[in-house]
Amino acid sequence: MAGYDKRFSGRKFDEMREIEAKVGVIKRADGSALFRMGDTIAIAAVYGPRELHPRFLQNPETGILRCNYDMTSFSVPERKRPGPNRRGVEISLVTEKALLPVLELKQFPNAVVDVFVEIVQANAGTRCAGISAAALALAHAGIPMKDLVSAVSVGKVSGKVLIDLDKEEEDVDDATDIPIAMTGRKQEITLLQLDGNLAKKDLMEAIKLAKQGCEKINKIQQKALKDAYKSVKNE
Repeated sequence: MAGYDKRFSGRKFDEMREIEAKVGVIKRADGSALFRMGDTIAIAAVYGPRELHPRFLQNPETGILRCNYDMTSFSVPERKRPGPNRRGVEISLVTEKALLPVLELKQFPNAVVDVFVEIVQANAGTRCAGISAAALALAHAGIPMKDLVSAVSVGKVSGKVLIDLDKEEEDVDDATDIPIAMTGRKQEITLLQLDGNLAKKDLMEAIKLAKQGCEKINKIQQKALKDAYKSVKNE
């Protein structure tokens, strides 16, 4: 790491990048949101609930959530091949699992809620930004939810436990990256992925950092929703 108490970016170990959130960015979607963490920007759009086709996929007891995560070709310096890949499919499933615990889909039997997450600019933490954007977009669409979900990456780089790793930190040889998603009120973990080796003490410290980060993100998400409804009310 650069320096003793600073990271490559100059941030403190428990300091996240600048965060921006807003809803209603795609007018024709039932709900949409933009979520930015530093240079990483995710846009999410929600369509539904709507009848699921083909019908043999329908569930008469509950609605179904489908998430589709992708990165635009221009989101990274090395041009990405257009279309889905194995990583995108994996993150799509991870996003579904992170969001499902807070959704009340039993009100929509035989229906589907589609969430499309597009990363338009990437500098690490894309799945976390995508999950936070998707949760916002679902709330904006009026999908019944028990809580919001917020996500942030934590990890260990050169012996230090950090929050919100950027690409430069992820690329360090001994880096361990841990994407974590949590509910807002009870701070229940809905996603935890561990890439690398970590001592229990360091993992607990990382989770503690993630709770602090997700709490901050949750407040920003709530403000984005309140600001949107205030503007509608004033029109």
